[in-house]
Amino acid sequence: QVRLVESGGGLVQAGGSLRLACVVSGGIFSGSAMGWFRQAPGKEREFVATVNRNGGRTEYRDSVKGRFTITRDNAQNTVFLQMDSLKPEDTAVYYCAVQTALGESPDVSGWDYWGQGTQVTVSS
Repeated sequence: QVRLVESGGGLVQAGGSLRLACVVSGGIFSGSAMGWFRQAPGKEREFVATVNRNGGRTEYRDSVKGRFTITRDNAQNTVFLQMDSLKPEDTAVYYCAVQTALGESPDVSGWDYWGQGTQVTVSS
């Protein structure tokens, strides 16, 4: 059974940092792309960052480039999202996701498994 558990969310002031982590169980981590998505109240879930199976290729949405960094540790079955210089518009529930097919799609529908989400709130 595949399970994703996120942690690391919280309340932070603008300009601050948070580090999200997502532990994946079920034996599929090392063979899958990983992604972080977010959903703000009243908005659709959106792509934030993806990393391929070996960690050698990453993609980011434009608004987080230079501020967020996605990494993975295949020995620990964990993917991380380091978020620096946070802004109030980064406030959302953040979800990690697993994509078992080749590639790292920015489309929500392309991902197979999801975590329960962790709240990130950035105050101005």
